[in-house]
Amino acid sequence: MKIFPTATIKQIDAYTIEHEPIHSLDLMERAATAITKELMSQWPDKDDTRFVIFAGPGNNGGDALAVTRLLADNGYRPEAYLFNTTGKLSADCETNRDLLMGAEGVTFHEITTQFTPPKLTEDDVIVDGLFGSGLHRPLSGGFASLVKFINAAGATVVSIDIPSGLMGEDNTNNIMEHVVKADYTLSLQFPKLAFLFAENETYVGAWKVLDIGLSKEAIMLTDTPYEMGDASRMRYKLKLRSRFSHKGDFGRALLVAGQQGMAGASVLAARACLRSGVGLLTVHVPLCNNTIVQTSVPEAMTSLDISEVCFTDTPNLEAYQAIGVGPGLGKANVTQQALYQLISRSSAPMVIDADAINLIGENHSYLRRLPQGSIITPHPGEMERLVGKCANSYERLMKAVNLAQTCHVFIVLKGAYTAVISPEGHCWFNVSGNPGMATGGCGDVLTGVILALLAQGYDADTAAKMGVYIHGIAGDLAAREKGEIALIASDVVSSLSKAWKLLE
Repeated sequence: MKIFPTATIKQIDAYTIEHEPIHSLDLMERAATAITKELMSQWPDKDDTRFVIFAGPGNNGGDALAVTRLLADNGYRPEAYLFNTTGKLSADCETNRDLLMGAEGVTFHEITTQFTPPKLTEDDVIVDGLFGSGLHRPLSGGFASLVKFINAAGATVVSIDIPSGLMGEDNTNNIMEHVVKADYTLSLQFPKLAFLFAENETYVGAWKVLDIGLSKEAIMLTDTPYEMGDASRMRYKLKLRSRFSHKGDFGRALLVAGQQGMAGASVLAARACLRSGVGLLTVHVPLCNNTIVQTSVPEAMTSLDISEVCFTDTPNLEAYQAIGVGPGLGKANVTQQALYQLISRSSAPMVIDADAINLIGENHSYLRRLPQGSIITPHPGEMERLVGKCANSYERLMKAVNLAQTCHVFIVLKGAYTAVISPEGHCWFNVSGNPGMATGGCGDVLTGVILALLAQGYDADTAAKMGVYIHGIAGDLAAREKGEIALIASDVVSSLSKAWKLLE
């Protein structure tokens, strides 16, 4: 699914109106119908459900007024407040106001000066239709006060398209106290980029995309740097195995991981790599971890460092199709020098994770030396060690995009909607996974999965996206069995076989 900037969505609206062709008022009716159906499915009790609708002067308000009328047509008794404080309504909002004024079963108030707030309870449902995704500056004055009233009401809040006051992409300069805190957001045709950022969760709540029939042709022909994951495309790219395959056909991978006391990171990444189809895996470990890895992962070979406790020297790299480095690596000075040497000597694509990212953060020039097709997998804190402190998730994403383009690397920016960012600046957001995966070791598992795919010859873009997606699916399968609270990284590894089987 494509994610368009809000300005682009307006263009797709206009294209739909011109080429379907359809009148803008009829398109609004189509959107209102979809919203009304969703509201009715969530609150089917017509006698005991009180809908209180707040409509603004623009097309978002027009949607809200049309929803009010349709709710009344279906036997509900909604109460609507239209805030027309300037005497200027959009044409379609004005038309829907006029239609509503003659409707039965509706309590309607048009606010031009004084607003007497209704008494609301936790049993009521507020429908927020004040402002849509075209907002470019923070709410102020009376509308800011109205938002504060809505947020303090204690009622369930459903926002149409986007919570009023929230901007579709960048909220760096917004006043977040002036944004509606929705329990549910019903987004029209597309999600908004802002929905994918952690700091906006308290405003967006649970969100759902409603299809309102915008032009498929326009959607297909319009470019956007943003996209959400698609399982069907993953299946299409999955390589099937020949009956005559042998282990040499599926690549040799080298994993450099685990200082003293961090052997578990090596084990988790190695098991995940083997469960993701690699032909042969060698784990480079300090002497102290050899027995642990050989016992825990008998399918893997080990390469022994000269150090007893950490990574200090680079093994021969000629045999490997992909190299992973970072889980549990540590940040000793000798390890830093060994990492730089590893990067300089490698011609195979690399997966850079955890402490390897932190060490590169101390010498950014090594990002530019990574082999073509390499992937770095930072969480937000690690990302900021590469790009500096960020005010919010949007700024972090933009800086990550700039880094990917500048250094010609793929970036897997981990989070609830993990973003895979290409050197061309395209951002692909993952849809699988759950909060139970916010536990130590899950990142090591992801490194192992992506390493296996690179070693098997998948291009970096596919390896990153498929790795992230399968990692999330394995986490979802594990959560069904274990629950989110009890979930640990080993459970994700154990579920990889089921996840791959689902994709097959």
